[in-house]
Amino acid sequence: MSLYRNLAFFTKGVREFTRAGYERAAHAFNPDELKNVDLQGKRVIVTGANSGIGLCCAKELARKHAEVHMVCRNPERAEAARKSVIDETANQNVHVHIVDLSQPREVSKFCSEFASSHPSLDSLINNAGCMVNERNLNADGLEVNFATNTLGTFVMTTSLLPLLKKSPDPRVIVVSSGGMLTQRLNAADPALKHATIANEAFDGTIVYAQNKRQQVVMTEMWAKENPEVFFAAMHPGWADTPAVATSMPSFHQRMQGRLRTPEQGADTAVWLAMTPRLREFENGSFFLDRQPAPKHLPLARTHSTLEEQEEFMRTMHQLAEPFNQPQI
Repeated sequence: MSLYRNLAFFTKGVREFTRAGYERAAHAFNPDELKNVDLQGKRVIVTGANSGIGLCCAKELARKHAEVHMVCRNPERAEAARKSVIDETANQNVHVHIVDLSQPREVSKFCSEFASSHPSLDSLINNAGCMVNERNLNADGLEVNFATNTLGTFVMTTSLLPLLKKSPDPRVIVVSSGGMLTQRLNAADPALKHATIANEAFDGTIVYAQNKRQQVVMTEMWAKENPEVFFAAMHPGWADTPAVATSMPSFHQRMQGRLRTPEQGADTAVWLAMTPRLREFENGSFFLDRQPAPKHLPLARTHSTLEEQEEFMRTMHQLAEPFNQPQI
C-alpha cells in the first residue's frame, strides 16, 4: 500500500505541486480579488517568518498594511527578515518574537505574554516546521519533528484561540504539506513514543508526513469545535525554500527548475488570510492553489474514523496540558 501511495503521490505532485502546476492553476485566479483588500488595523502572527514561505507571507501582509508579528527562532536572522519586510513594504508596524516552536513551554509563555499585551488577534499563520532526519528529543523528551510541527502548532493555536475569538473575522491557517496524503493518522501513538511508523527505522520524511496529516486532522477538529473561527490547512506545493534544500537535498537537486518560487508557495496562505470570500468555503478545508483540495488519495486507505480523530485530540490535550500557562 505504501508503494501505491508514494507512486500516486509523486504522479499527482509532478502534475499539480510544481511550478507548472501553480501556473496552470493561476489562470483561474481572480486578479482583482485582493486588489482592494486593506488590512489596516488587522493584527496577524506568522510563525517561521524569517525565510521562505513565512517571510513571503509576512511581506504580503505588511504590504496590505497589517500589523505583523513574526515568530522566529534565530534572533539575528529574525531581525534581518524584519528589516527586509520594512524596507520592501514601508510598513513600520512589524515586530519580531523569538520563540522555539520545538519547546512547548516557550510557545505557551509567548502566547500568554502576547495575550496580555494585545486586545485581539485577527489571523494566525502556523508556518513554522522542521524535518529532522534523525530521532532527536527536545528538553521534555519529545521527538523534535512532532514537538515542532504538531505539538508546537497545537499549543500556539489553542492558547491563542481566546484572543482570536475577539476578532470579528478570525482566521487560522496551517501550512501543511501534500506529503500527508501518503499517511494515515497514527492515533494510538502520535508522538512516536513507543515505535516508529510501521516499525521501520526512523525516517524523517515519513515522520514529517505523519505530522502534516496530524495538522490536517487538528484543523478539521478545531473547525468543528470553534465555528466562529475559520480554520484552513493548505499545501504550498513543492517550493524552492531553504528548508527544502536543507532537509531534502536530493529531492531539491532532482527537482531544480521545476520547484515553485517561495512566493508561489506562500500564495494560498496569503489568499486565505485576505480573501473576503473565505466563508464561502467549508470550515476546516484543505486548500491548494486557492481551491479546496482532497485530503486523501483515491484507494489509499488513509481515512481515519471519528473515534480515532477524537482519541488523537484527547492525546494532544494531554500532551499540551503540562505546558499550559494561564492567560495574564
